[in-house]
Amino acid sequence: MEEKTVNKTNTNGYTFIFAIIMVLVVASVLAFTATSLKPLQSENVRNEKMQNILATVGIETSRDSAQALYDKYITETISLREDGSVDKSVDAFEVDLTKELRKPVNEQIYPLYIADIEGAKYYIIPLRGKGLWDAIWGYISLKDDVNTVKGAVFDHKGETPGLGAEITQAWFQERFEDEKIFDGNGNLIGVSVVKGSKGDADKDDNQVDAISGATITGNGVSDMISERLKHYLPYFKQQTDVKVATK
Repeated sequence: MEEKTVNKTNTNGYTFIFAIIMVLVVASVLAFTATSLKPLQSENVRNEKMQNILATVGIETSRDSAQALYDKYITETISLREDGSVDKSVDAFEVDLTKELRKPVNEQIYPLYIADIEGAKYYIIPLRGKGLWDAIWGYISLKDDVNTVKGAVFDHKGETPGLGAEITQAWFQERFEDEKIFDGNGNLIGVSVVKGSKGDADKDDNQVDAISGATITGNGVSDMISERLKHYLPYFKQQTDVKVATK
């Protein structure tokens, strides 16, 4: 009787082992690639953060030049507590607002960046809130009267293209320039995004015109600004002669 030769490479066991080996090889390659790219990715995130901070005070830069210009114009970074005191043990640049917002208010750290542009002083405050679908964030800078907005930048994770996602556009962000955050009595109002507002012409009404069809995202921007700014009032009250309320 003729003996049949079994091709072991066609057995289920061989196929299973081969599949496991391939999965392990691919996983190892991906893990190595991710680990290798992590320092570069972290550096890109840092540089983009510096770009956004600088953009609020009118300094546009590439990622490659961000560090040098940040070091030139950002003269001080401060980590604040709820009472306005400075916590020197915390690096303000490394504070993650996503994590801070999960903490009770009295345990949060409030980062503040101070810029000097040709002798003019600006206070830059990080923002984070919620849009229609997911997180929105950005930075807003105040002139040395701690009332007038110098500039603002916004970004988002998943707002609707052509609607809420338009908060990243320069034409929307420019509407905030020279707006006031306090009313005539010194009460913090922030800057509200309001449909049909004439805020672009009236810089004392604490309003900017909304994006058509993006009401919820606009409300998120309004809430984000007022909610974050109020935590800086104790510090500003200690540092300036501006009449502010702490309500």
